[in-house]
Amino acid sequence: MTTEQTPDPAAEAPAEDLPLEDVIESLRAELEQVKAQALLDHADLENQRRRLQRDVQNACRFANKQILGDLLPVFDSMDAALVAAGDSGPLREGVELTLRELRRVTGNHGLAEIAPAAGDAFNPDLHQAMSVVEAAGIAPGTVAQLFQKGYRLNEHLLRPALVAVAGD
Repeated sequence: MTTEQTPDPAAEAPAEDLPLEDVIESLRAELEQVKAQALLDHADLENQRRRLQRDVQNACRFANKQILGDLLPVFDSMDAALVAAGDSGPLREGVELTLRELRRVTGNHGLAEIAPAAGDAFNPDLHQAMSVVEAAGIAPGTVAQLFQKGYRLNEHLLRPALVAVAGD
């Protein structure tokens, strides 16, 4: 037999043949290994619990993503109705009230409007540049005109705002 194959006499010998101190020491070592494994298992279960909890929270936060995304053309139509309704009148008032209530309800569910004004800084994370235009009195690289409002649900972008950017 080579030295790698020589059996450990303490490992093969019955517990009765070993000195009591060696048995106690081997049991302590085994107990430490079991404790370490239990700690690892506990940490793994805790990590899984946190991961599942985070996944459930995200699912709840974004469960309305489809329906809120489907409502974006309704917002666009309501905004167009406001433009067509003129400056005053019962039609305009009704559309404004309906749009205000729609914004309130969808806002309660995390939908936020992205509507940069002329002169606001262009943000490529929230805005999509459709063109570059010459705009007097507006700094280059800022929003010159808003074509279509954008929306985000919580921190996720549903649709970027479509804008024209002021050129040099």
